[in-house]
Parts: sequence; structure tokens; C-alpha cells
Amino acid sequence: MTDIVVLGSTNMDLVAYVEKAPQRGETVTGREFRTIPGGKGANQAVAAAHAGATVSMIGAVGNDSFGARLRSTLEHSGVNTDHLRTVESPSGTAHIVVDDEGGNAIVVVPGANGTVDHLAPGDEGLIASADALLLQLEVPLPAVVAGARAARAHGVRTILTPAPAQPLPPELLAAVDLLVPNEHEATTLTGRTDPREAAAALLDSVPEIVVTLGAAGSLYVTRGAEPVLVPAPQVAAVDSTGAGDTFVGALAVARGEDRPIREALAWAAAAAALSVQRPGASASMPYRSEIDKQYAS
Repeated sequence: MTDIVVLGSTNMDLVAYVEKAPQRGETVTGREFRTIPGGKGANQAVAAAHAGATVSMIGAVGNDSFGARLRSTLEHSGVNTDHLRTVESPSGTAHIVVDDEGGNAIVVVPGANGTVDHLAPGDEGLIASADALLLQLEVPLPAVVAGARAARAHGVRTILTPAPAQPLPPELLAAVDLLVPNEHEATTLTGRTDPREAAAALLDSVPEIVVTLGAAGSLYVTRGAEPVLVPAPQVAAVDSTGAGDTFVGALAVARGEDRPIREALAWAAAAAALSVQRPGASASMPYRSEIDKQYAS
């Protein structure tokens, strides 16, 4: 089994379902409200565990009811939480509006995630024992950089999702093996709106790039080879929250199993396609048997 460590955020998603998202200054009536465990780090951990990896989580939750539920959700998904700290800050929250087309708008309040600004004792050893380290940007950048450096020092593959989008220091990019931005993030990082141009520009800093293109699939580029465009299954989206994290978690598993890149991307796309047909983030993430069935169809 692929051994994956995730260094990142845990949030309680506070999700309102509406016909159409409100504009500035507008009030709309929602159809439903749910509290769903999430956070990009926890989402990727659950996605990878469901897809068949052995997964450990590095991060923090608050000493509150949300924190207890977040930890419990990870553990019930098969994620090791020995390195998930409990701190006095409130747990992180994400305030999400989902419209009837499956689109979303999100406001993240970091809470306990803001305390994850360094590696705690034992974290580097855990990273060193893994096949891959998954990183995002919902915890302070110093911890992300420290994690990437530790992974590089021990020969561990590092996969970074640059979200929320922000300028990245060269020292971080130099320690990343695979960067997985969506179209918006790729544009923010490069100033280029065309995904192929953005990906090509990013190759100056990172050896492999996958730009996720939503319903259009994903674009893979690497140095010295032609780009690879892999379509996504066409499905009716219910809620796209967590789809990108599902993709990354499944992709990390597929790459850990040394699948050819086109197959790895198609398998990850199958996982994401399943997730958007279900409400919520971690609650929507498919298991390996489901991914295999979708991939084969």
C-alpha cells in the first residue's frame, strides 16, 4: 500500500444549499444547511485513505465539539491522527454556499489551523517514513515550507495544491515534485489565463504540473515531453466542494502505485466525478471499489 502523509488543514464545513448564490448586499432563502467535516488537508487525507492508501494527518483541531468530530471523522475513514494536535483555539471553519448548479463560494476561518506554523516533534520522522507528502496552503506557509524541505531531505515525493492561491516562495517550489493547481490558481501563479501557457511557465520551477480543468478534465505537463490532456467523465454535478481534493488524493495513490500518468489522471478523474454527484466534501469521497467501477465504465 502507498504510505501518504498529509500536512494541512481540518475545518468544519458549514454548508448552505441555495437555488442561486446571493450577490453583494442580497439576501436569499436557503433550502438546506449541513455541518460537514472538511478542510483541504483532511479532505485529501480521507480521499487517499478511501482510495486505498495508508494515511497519516499532521495538523490541528480546537478543543471543542467541532474538533472532536473532525478527529473522529478522520479516524473512521482510516486516517492516523497521532500527529493531529489539539489546541485551545477554536477549530477551523469553512462557510460554504452551494447553488443548484453544484457551484460553490467559500470563506475559510483558519482557527486552530493558524497554529500549525512549524513541524512538531516527530513530524519530520513521520514524513521521512512516507512515500508521498501532500501539502496545501490552508495552514501557515512556514509549516508548508518546513514540510516540503523535510520531504525533499528524505527523498519523499511532495505534491502541493496551491490553494488558496497566493504567491509561492522559490524555496517552496524548489522542494515540490508535483504541483496541482486549478485553472484559477495557475493563472494567479503565472498571470497567464491559458492553462497550457500557465503550466509551461510553472515548469521553470517545478518538474511536473497537473492543471485541473473541472468538467474538462486535467492537463499534465513535464519537462521534455508533450502535454497530456485527459478528459473527465461527464456527470451531473450536485456539489463540487472537495472535488479537487478528491482528485489529488486519488492521484497520489495512483502515482504511488506507479500507474502510467494517463491512467493515473483518468482514475483520479473518476474519483472526482463520483464526488461531485454527492453533497459535501469528505462525505462525498468514493472508495477504491467505486473508483475502479467508474474508471472501467
